[in-house]
Amino acid sequence: MTSSRRQFSKTGLVFATCPFMKKTQAAQQVGTRSKRREVVLAGRRIKTVDIHAHCHVPDAWELVKDYQWSSSLRTGLDNRDYGRQLSLSGVEERLEVMDAWGIDVQAVSINPFWYGAERDLATALINLQNQRLAGLCSAHPDRFVGMAAVALQFPELAAQQLEQGVKQMGMRGCLIGGSVNGIDLSATQFNPFWAKAEELGTVVFIHPQNGVLGSQINSRLLGNGFLTNVIGSPLETTIALSHLIWEGTLDRYPGLKICAAHGGGYLPSYIGRSEACFDQIASPGGCKATHKHPREYLKQLYFDSMVFTAQGLRHLVAEAGASQIMLGTDFPYAWTSRAVDHILGTPGLINSQREALLGGTAARLLGIGA
Repeated sequence: MTSSRRQFSKTGLVFATCPFMKKTQAAQQVGTRSKRREVVLAGRRIKTVDIHAHCHVPDAWELVKDYQWSSSLRTGLDNRDYGRQLSLSGVEERLEVMDAWGIDVQAVSINPFWYGAERDLATALINLQNQRLAGLCSAHPDRFVGMAAVALQFPELAAQQLEQGVKQMGMRGCLIGGSVNGIDLSATQFNPFWAKAEELGTVVFIHPQNGVLGSQINSRLLGNGFLTNVIGSPLETTIALSHLIWEGTLDRYPGLKICAAHGGGYLPSYIGRSEACFDQIASPGGCKATHKHPREYLKQLYFDSMVFTAQGLRHLVAEAGASQIMLGTDFPYAWTSRAVDHILGTPGLINSQREALLGGTAARLLGIGA
């Protein structure tokens, strides 16, 4: 272990392994660091960039463990198993897995659990976590870039935190949830945040948070099949993106660089229904509310590649364009270890499209050099 990595380990940032992905499973997937996989297209080495990768700052738990959360937020925190049931792995293990999977760079982010916190606590949480992220990226500048945490329940504060993260800590964007305490991201109260994100030209990664959908929907997702995640998470993203389209946020801030997790949920796969609403239905529901056809907004958004099948990826490329899709793994959660091969093995793509998906687009948006 190098001195920089030994120093970094003292900062208190570690990486979380999902409860259904045991540490031994990760270890079985990797060999030695000398066996780092290199991705090659047409005889040329390609830099791969993972836009969707999580981590965990255990120090943050010390700030919130005695906080009196509301029952709903307490449930959301428990669903994250934050600081309690997660098995933790360090940066060395993470780099080994990245090497084995063929991931050169990860854009590292933290799932929000702090949207119910009051302002002073939220400020302390964000400062601590962004400092830890900055420390990781400083220690390993060729392997990690940071996606800032922001307290979006206070939109003007979130705008300040994003600006501080980008200008003072070298962050390349931020991660936010698909809603904030039951309020959709298209609400006018979030305009200061969206305006700052557009001004800075940084990526805003929208990631759903388990358990935030309405109580009626959540109650119907109980039982077998992990439906709160399998259906609920992409559904939350679908709702978030649809509101950003229909309520005019993307018209108001056309320069936004929004990337949606899990292939954008269900929106790209069923965009035809939204377009039919726009074309054929004049109703109080506002099907004529946007300036453009809903399909056109897909060209304004970005998506990760977490759609699992070749047919799904080909359809996403057909609807949004290869330039709008970026490699995502959802690391360290046990959804896939073959995100690179998913792109390489999808028939019908040409090499320039594969290069864009594997890292070209993400490197451009995140300011990652060759």
